[in-house]
Amino acid sequence: MKRWGETPMDALLPPETVLNQAEMAVIVCDRYSNLLYCNAFTEKLLGFGGSEYIGRSILSLGIAEEDHDLAKELARHVLKGAVWEGTFCNLRADGSTVYTRAYAVPLRHPSGSVEGTVIFAREALRSNQRDQDRYGLLERIGERLAASLELRQTLRRVADTLVPQFADHCFIDLFSGEKLVRRASRHGNAWVAPPGTWAEVGETVAYPPGHPAAKALARRDAVVIEDVVAERMTAPNAASKQLGDDLGITSVISAPLLARGEVLGVMSLALSGISRRPDPHYDGFDRDLMGAIASRVALAIDNAMLFEEERETALAFQMNLLPGERPPQLDGLEIAWRYEPARPLESHGQGIQTQVGGDWYDVIPLSAGRVGLVIGDVEGRGPRAAAVMGQLRAALRAFAQDDKPPADILLKLDEWVRTMVSPRRYRESVRGQPDEALERHPLVSCTYFVYDAWSRTLSFANAGHEPPLLLLDGEVIDMESVGKGAMLGVREPGVGGEILYEEETRELPPGTTLVLYTDGLIERRPKDDGEHYTREQAREMLRESVRGADRKDVEAIANAAFDAVPGDIDDDVAIVVVRTAPVRLQVEERTFQAEPIMVSEARRMAAETFASWGMLDEQSELACLLVSEVVTNVVLHAANTPAPRRELVLEGALTLDGPAGFDDPWDELPDLTRREPAIKEFTLRLRRGERSIWVEVLDKDLRLPRIRSAGETDEGGRGLYLVDQLAARWGSRPTNDGKAVWFEIPLKS
Repeated sequence: MKRWGETPMDALLPPETVLNQAEMAVIVCDRYSNLLYCNAFTEKLLGFGGSEYIGRSILSLGIAEEDHDLAKELARHVLKGAVWEGTFCNLRADGSTVYTRAYAVPLRHPSGSVEGTVIFAREALRSNQRDQDRYGLLERIGERLAASLELRQTLRRVADTLVPQFADHCFIDLFSGEKLVRRASRHGNAWVAPPGTWAEVGETVAYPPGHPAAKALARRDAVVIEDVVAERMTAPNAASKQLGDDLGITSVISAPLLARGEVLGVMSLALSGISRRPDPHYDGFDRDLMGAIASRVALAIDNAMLFEEERETALAFQMNLLPGERPPQLDGLEIAWRYEPARPLESHGQGIQTQVGGDWYDVIPLSAGRVGLVIGDVEGRGPRAAAVMGQLRAALRAFAQDDKPPADILLKLDEWVRTMVSPRRYRESVRGQPDEALERHPLVSCTYFVYDAWSRTLSFANAGHEPPLLLLDGEVIDMESVGKGAMLGVREPGVGGEILYEEETRELPPGTTLVLYTDGLIERRPKDDGEHYTREQAREMLRESVRGADRKDVEAIANAAFDAVPGDIDDDVAIVVVRTAPVRLQVEERTFQAEPIMVSEARRMAAETFASWGMLDEQSELACLLVSEVVTNVVLHAANTPAPRRELVLEGALTLDGPAGFDDPWDELPDLTRREPAIKEFTLRLRRGERSIWVEVLDKDLRLPRIRSAGETDEGGRGLYLVDQLAARWGSRPTNDGKAVWFEIPLKS
């Protein structure tokens, strides 16, 4: 018999037996975070555990991917001999979520060295240390709310955090005017409410006066219904009441969402029979916790709504500065375009921004069916870049109407860009930035193309922009320009010298496709491992994707180009796809001597051509009348063909004694006073489009015509007035050796 106070031998239990009795997970890891031991409660709490997990990483116990860095931080901290405490999100084997409060201490060898970690974990908010658990859940809510400024994502993250850890059902309703609209709904165990019972996302909600949500809005304070059955809680409608009874709703908390003194809406949580809980009822402690959570959620919602309002304003501003959704229908071209603003990113090194930018594009109808195409990118992002883009597009449209060569247009646009600076009010409203940086004019990359569908010639000049892709018969190449000119605005105001833009001309075969794009399509596209594709890798992926869509329409090619490189875009993207006609367009052209008798010949040629093209008689007569007026104007006012320039060439070489050849007799010099015979000619060019006839009259006179007022007794001066009144469009443009007067007549009246 043992003496009093001595422990019987059969009372000495193995440590494992004792640890398995604990209502707490006990996990032991080595220095490399591999499992050495986990007690029986670990599997009950986390859904993973047992002897088969020994030797695996601690991450195998269902730690959510978003908390992997937190687990690494725990290991680093504890292996240095410190103590760590925090909250983890764990995904059970059945797909449910549990939040655990973890306490980690070093595992020390008898010698004192740290050999691993010991982690004690329990379910947050379901223990006797509720104050510490409250801080853990608030910490988790804060982390989730700080991770996004998008309203939809913010609401989803809040609901996912509270369900199923703190509630079986979560509803977030926000005011839209005077009505409450359900903006988030989350249920535990993947349960879905039957249609026609509880309001779905996007539907309006009307709470009766006795409902806890209505009380919370009226009192501007959280309201708890500890026992729904005992207090006979009201419901919005009979179907909602019946569903609550069927689910066995036991307890409800509603809290108003207050931010900056304004009520944004209400958030409600409920416990029901869809999950098993030790205590399926809320109390005063939970109400206070819910009030604290609601205040944080409300502030995050208000920030997200303000941010989205700013973003939507900037997007609307930018989209209204860009062309419409559908490209114009132009002769000899199929066109598709796509603009995609980048999503708000927090990790691109420039802070959280609206991500609207200065990418721009345009298709500009020019004279006689010719088309101007432009794509460009303003440096930077935000509303100011979008504002600069809008001014650039308007300026280029105005410059393009002069019908000058693309290189001249870019040179003129560069001069205009260098005059742009930030307004003073804008400079004073921005803090923390030097005035010099804000006063600097923008930098712009741009390529301007002019395409003539009848001659199939493409003229273009480049100002530091990405080369387009040229797609023909399954082959994709970069249409590199001979000279990649400097970006617009690269030269500071007042700096001498001139930037030159080289112009190139190419003939495009039938069925050629051009893919124009901005650098956001291939720049900083993330890989799965966190790295980024290089520009050349992204460009090669773009080529392959476009090649695969060669035989599809231009819309499909634009979509293929946008989807070519995986990952979120870090900058806005503009894509323009143009494809030339598979057949040549009809054109007739003839040159006449500029004599009065040739007016009737030109009219006869036009009448025969219009008849062969199936033009209506009344439209043909109108077009022939206008041809006569324009040709007559040319015959009466065209200047003589300029005489070829004659140059004085001095034979001989320069010597130390002076230029050689000056001793030659002057009477052997050519006759510089002799003039070439005068030749007056004009060319009549007729072009047939799908919906219009284009007429051009070209001559050698550099003077552009203008409409003048004719008196009642004047015999002339009304020709261009008739053209202006009767043609759909008309105009004139300079050519390399003269001018062209053109007008458009619809094929159908």
